[in-house]
This record gives sequence, C-alpha cells and structure tokens, in this order.
Amino acid sequence: MGNGLLLLCPIQEGWDLAEDSRCPAKAGAVAEREEPAAECGDPRQPVGEDDGKRGARGYDAGKKVNGRKRHLLVDVLGLILAVVVHPADIQDRDGARLVFDRVRGLLPRLKKVWADGGYAGQLVEWVKSSFRWVLEIVSRPAEACGFEVLPRRWIVERTFGWFNRYRRLSKDYEFLTDTSETMIYIAMIHLMLKRLRPCQAA
Repeated sequence: MGNGLLLLCPIQEGWDLAEDSRCPAKAGAVAEREEPAAECGDPRQPVGEDDGKRGARGYDAGKKVNGRKRHLLVDVLGLILAVVVHPADIQDRDGARLVFDRVRGLLPRLKKVWADGGYAGQLVEWVKSSFRWVLEIVSRPAEACGFEVLPRRWIVERTFGWFNRYRRLSKDYEFLTDTSETMIYIAMIHLMLKRLRPCQAA
C-alpha cells in the first residue's frame, strides 16, 4: 500500500500539455459519457473531490466534522492496541468506551492510559471502576501560546501522522466502518514489518 501506485495517467494520443489546447474532435464523434468524471465517481479523480460517499456517517457540531472519527489505543511506541471507527455524531467519551470494550480482558499488564482533554469527566471514573486502570488526562497548559508538545500526547498524534502517509487512509474512502478499521490494522502491520531486521549471525 502507498507505494507503486500510478499517480499520473499517460497522456492520450492527440493531447498535449499546453494550456487550453486540445485536438479538435473528429467529425461525427460522439461523447462516450455525458457526466464529468468526478461526478460519476471516477477512480482516478483527485483526492477529496467526490463528497457523495456513502455508509455510516454523522456530524459533530462541536468540532464541525462531517463524516467519521477514528479512536486509537496505542502503546508507548505508538503501535496500535485497538481501533474503532464510528460516525462523527458519537461523542469522544462514548467512542473511547467502545475502544476500551475492545480490549477488555486482553491487557492484564496495562495500568495507566493517557488521553487528551476531550476524554475528561465521567470517563475517568468509568475506566477506574470497569478496568481498574488510571486514565490520566493530559491537558494543554492555560499559559501555553501557540504550538506546544504535550507529554505523551504526541505519541498517538505521531501514529495518526504515519497513517496519513498511506493513500487509502489519507481520506475516508470506505463504505463500512469495519473496512476502515481493517485498513488501519493493515497499515500498522505493514509499518511494523518494515521495522523488522534480520537477526545477525553470532
């Protein structure tokens, strides 16, 4: 994924790169289609041009996000432990509960989870009573001005940055949320395999 894709289609015979220059149509030629390629959902259309994507979607009025959200639970290296994709009209705290339910009983050594301010509130007590984990909220300092690296917060943000390098994950292309989650797992597997090194002979 992400490599070996044909990004530029070959120029058809009779066309050139000059501005607004096209070969005149042959006499009696009939257009193959009446709709523009982008409106028809052409697979070669530019990223983000087709807004008519289907599937489970929603609108978050707070963040002004229309579509879906991705919730990740990663370790201290930024490697995925769990992922949940859901419509954007589900609040962040409710989405976090879906992520924690995915790993219920699977991480016996886990003791503490760091999260941003969007997960503050009742979720902290729910995690403590349900999993006996400490959910520590990493908030932005009130005196902070401009960009500032927050402790632990940058780890999961870096993971999101890794995914933006995969064309399939740079935008929300999938019809099913399960497919979106699967593509995220595949991207992480690919990233982890690239980091493997052969054992050196003794």
